[in-house]
Amino acid sequence: MYNTIRYEKQDNIAILTIARPEALNALNSTVIAELEQAVGEIEADKTLGALIITGEGRSFVAGADIGEQYPMDVAAGRAWGRRGSALMRRIEKLEIPTIAAVNGFALGGGCELAMSCDIILAAGPNAEGKGGAKFGQPEVGLGITPGFSGTQRLPRRVGVAKAKELIFSGRQINAAEAERIGLANAVYPPEELLPKAIEMAKSFTANAPIAVKYAKACIDRGMQMDIDDGIALENELFAMCYATADQKEGMGAFLEKRKEKHFQNK
Repeated sequence: MYNTIRYEKQDNIAILTIARPEALNALNSTVIAELEQAVGEIEADKTLGALIITGEGRSFVAGADIGEQYPMDVAAGRAWGRRGSALMRRIEKLEIPTIAAVNGFALGGGCELAMSCDIILAAGPNAEGKGGAKFGQPEVGLGITPGFSGTQRLPRRVGVAKAKELIFSGRQINAAEAERIGLANAVYPPEELLPKAIEMAKSFTANAPIAVKYAKACIDRGMQMDIDDGIALENELFAMCYATADQKEGMGAFLEKRKEKHFQNK
């Protein structure tokens, strides 16, 4: 079904792997098209509770395909940027929690793909001190700006001054620095990265799915509002939880002192 990505499900957790290792998983038109198709599947699948995105081999995504971009003119560049940004926004707006398991290079479009996820987990170096995640927005060295919303998401993640430093210099940072500045949530040995991402995803899916979705909506939408409007949004979605069977199940389990909970996503 797909040639440059792999899409699988483990129970109610989706795992999407960029699988173009011969090109360090660089984003070209084919990868973008297949990601668009996979995201459509994820949007339509109401059984899912979380999504993990990772890469095959020694790269997460080492940017967009330069060979494909080199001949572009203004109109083509505009269309390419809009298409990539629209894809990242669709991932960002997924109702379910999303985790980027960054196993290697996450540069340019790869860094932007990671930042479209709710959580970023990064691989540290291996036992020999080599490899690990590398983040960066190196576009200015190629004569362009970040094009898939990196200038908007990086300052929201790490602050304006640090984002300017990284984007203006184009320098790469390792997993430890990414964690220190708040770009990555946690760093794990390479062999533990995907298991830890799955473990985190399971900690999300163990809870009431509607409540998790509403909490994500409160945070994401509230961060674009002033605090009074954000509080009003939270009040409304909090109230809507009381229309769900899962609220009765969750509170019922607490009152009955039972560990087992049977959330039904309704």
